[in-house]
Amino acid sequence: MEYRQLGGSGLKVPVFSYGAATFGGDGELFKGFGETHVKEASRLIDLCLDAGVNFFDTADIYSRGMSEEILGAAIGKKRNDVLISTKATFKMADGPNDLGSSRHHLIKACDDSLRRLGTDYIDIYHMHGFDALTPIEEVLSTLENLVQSGKVRYIGCSNFSGWHLMKSLSVSERYGWSKYISHQAYYSLVGREYEWELMPLAMDQKVGTMVWSPLGWGRLTGKIRRNQPLPEVSRLHKTADFGPPVDNEYLYDVIDALDEVAEETGKTITQIALNWLLQRPTVANIVIGARNEEQLKQNLGAIGWNLTPEQVAKLDAASEQTPIYPYWHQRQFVERNPMPVKVPALV
Repeated sequence: MEYRQLGGSGLKVPVFSYGAATFGGDGELFKGFGETHVKEASRLIDLCLDAGVNFFDTADIYSRGMSEEILGAAIGKKRNDVLISTKATFKMADGPNDLGSSRHHLIKACDDSLRRLGTDYIDIYHMHGFDALTPIEEVLSTLENLVQSGKVRYIGCSNFSGWHLMKSLSVSERYGWSKYISHQAYYSLVGREYEWELMPLAMDQKVGTMVWSPLGWGRLTGKIRRNQPLPEVSRLHKTADFGPPVDNEYLYDVIDALDEVAEETGKTITQIALNWLLQRPTVANIVIGARNEEQLKQNLGAIGWNLTPEQVAKLDAASEQTPIYPYWHQRQFVERNPMPVKVPALV
């Protein structure tokens, strides 16, 4: 297992973390992800640890807290051997203060997550989304208090715009508070908007990226093919409307390129899509999910080898899209503004 430094912190994390959104299966969205409970979760966690994956990611809203409860129960006495990330901000109940990143909500949300996880500290506490109604100073001072209390060791964010993240980093620097060391962001071969602004920002400010939905919301599993119906067993039947739209012809072009590389490498489409991400700048960790042992083992097969520069270039070309303004305009001034340009893979 390869371990990478997470952003500008001293914390090293494996290149894969196991995403526990598949634990619980409460509600239509999360039932589409999976319905894993404690016995099977314990087995999957053991497989992860055997492979060197000692990092587990969840959130309070996953199956209304069931994911945290199952993860905590399955980890049990292994707590000191693992890293746990969880998230807060989204709605957990019907009260007017049961959502957001206010001091009122975050203190309660953190205590509730600690209780469900059966632990007295969270390794990385992520803000699941940006709360524009709460002053950034209130959010970050609350997180600093949680760090100083020992309940949280590092802080991160998720699904922020570039200015959300940059303003937050500036406020933390102004007051000497803990900074976001990681940004959980959607990024895949069929979703490369992350590269336009968030990647250059992460490079400049040393923020590590934890990629969620690296298989394009289930589209890069090898089950989808041109001129073929959606497989009977696919999470897209239940979750497609919650994810980003993807043009079919664009998707099929990317899959065609993946098929070519799969023939060259003998690897699966899933493994190639994950390996491509691991060669991108700023990517410190990929959150992988698996309903069962077979899926987990296949995902783990994405490490220990690298695509060639030629194979990366083939996938880059197939998945490239014209960026929105001002990014397409900035690409015309590469002499002084190189970062918005298509970033070469790390080799």
